[in-house]
Amino acid sequence: MDGCSKTGGGGLPRTWLPLNLQRDYYKPRQSVFPPFGFHSSLPSLSRASFLMDPYKHRPSSSYNSPFFTTNSGAPVWNNNSSLTVGSRGPILLEDYHLVEKLANFDRERIPERVVHARELPGVQTPVIVRFSTVIHERGSPETLRDPRGFAVKFYTREGNFDLVGNNFPVFFIRDGMKFPDMVHALKPNPKSHIQENWRILDFFSHHPESLHMFSFLLDDIGVPQDYRHMEGSGVNTYTLINRAGKAHYVKFHWKPTCGVKSLLEDEAIKVGGSNHSHATQDLYDSIAAGNYPEWKLFIQIIDPVDEDKFDFDPLDVTKTWPEDILPLMPVGRLVLNRNIDNFFSENEQLAFCPAIIVPGIYYSDDKLLQTRIFSDEEVNYFPSRFDPVRHAEKHPIPSVIHTGKREKCIIEKENNFKQPGERYRSFAPDRKERFIRRLVEALSDSRVTYEIRSIWISYWSQADKSLGQKLASHLSMRPSI
Repeated sequence: MDGCSKTGGGGLPRTWLPLNLQRDYYKPRQSVFPPFGFHSSLPSLSRASFLMDPYKHRPSSSYNSPFFTTNSGAPVWNNNSSLTVGSRGPILLEDYHLVEKLANFDRERIPERVVHARELPGVQTPVIVRFSTVIHERGSPETLRDPRGFAVKFYTREGNFDLVGNNFPVFFIRDGMKFPDMVHALKPNPKSHIQENWRILDFFSHHPESLHMFSFLLDDIGVPQDYRHMEGSGVNTYTLINRAGKAHYVKFHWKPTCGVKSLLEDEAIKVGGSNHSHATQDLYDSIAAGNYPEWKLFIQIIDPVDEDKFDFDPLDVTKTWPEDILPLMPVGRLVLNRNIDNFFSENEQLAFCPAIIVPGIYYSDDKLLQTRIFSDEEVNYFPSRFDPVRHAEKHPIPSVIHTGKREKCIIEKENNFKQPGERYRSFAPDRKERFIRRLVEALSDSRVTYEIRSIWISYWSQADKSLGQKLASHLSMRPSI
């Protein structure tokens, strides 16, 4: 039997059958594992009778596949890494599973809670800024522990540039293949509609690169006092290119001139209990009163010829670039001096996309950025004799030659534990204790298994031995690496 699309018997396409069924269905089998739809213990049937009665053995969610498949039932052998040229080259569009997964995620229609947007008709470049909470839904208190979105749209003379970032300089995962799964783990349980620690810890126990992000999220800065006292970061690595075509990797950072302030647990309960939109109101009232929020924009740059000199991959979004080696360089100032006039038209209909860049700025092979630049737009046709629109002026883009085989793999320099450990050791003693308390509280969830607790203690022990010992002591477990 072959895999052609001809039909046999009752008109059921042979390609609808798993190959092992196509090959072996002449003889009785009591234990057949099809990839989808069929009962795992089919009775002995003749091929003809099986094909003549397709409705008797239809694909059904009652008999889920024991392994991942695409929407059409094709087996997926790697649901963790996207298809790249070599271990860290650009992502290939032929990665059907990645494209399908992102397309499904984009169309789930689960709205991200957008908090507010502010517009600045600045001296040189008008911008509009949108602050948001990432996980929790619309109307949730702004005092919940959650990353904050910090997205800036620059209306430049050469086109629009969207710098779509967060208040933390790192992210949970380094490969966008896991982005939909990550969001599903962080979102409320679909059964209870409650965000539950055990689901989060279970998922991220498979991704030790998330430790660095948790060292920010579970730190005091996990609940900003308000948006005016919050840092911002472009998170991803972009490329700056001059007119001669010389490229440098770049990271963008926003630093508030009024400093960084946070809410501790008791303060958050008090503030959130009296006003669930306190940060939005603070921003609106400050601008209306003329107390304009201000941030300084800094960049860090790396010459691509030096990228192998570090003990981490500079394109790994779970890493920060050491400021003592790659200092922050001031390049601009952001002042928000005007509130929006219409929330729906200026905020709800405001769209950001990391793919929107201008000449002089380009993407890098940052695996998360490579997947974020996918967007679904309504596309008009071009060219047209009825429309004088023309191509824009050509500008330099990176001309790096990539050689390597197609592969789905993890980068070579993971180094998941060094930076989280360094960050923890930089905390003051009382800050360390609060961080440990939050970790212990999450790991004490009754549905967090012994295995998951052990994995997390092992991870944090590798980041900092004393931290792992303290966690183990609080949880009455033995520290391990």
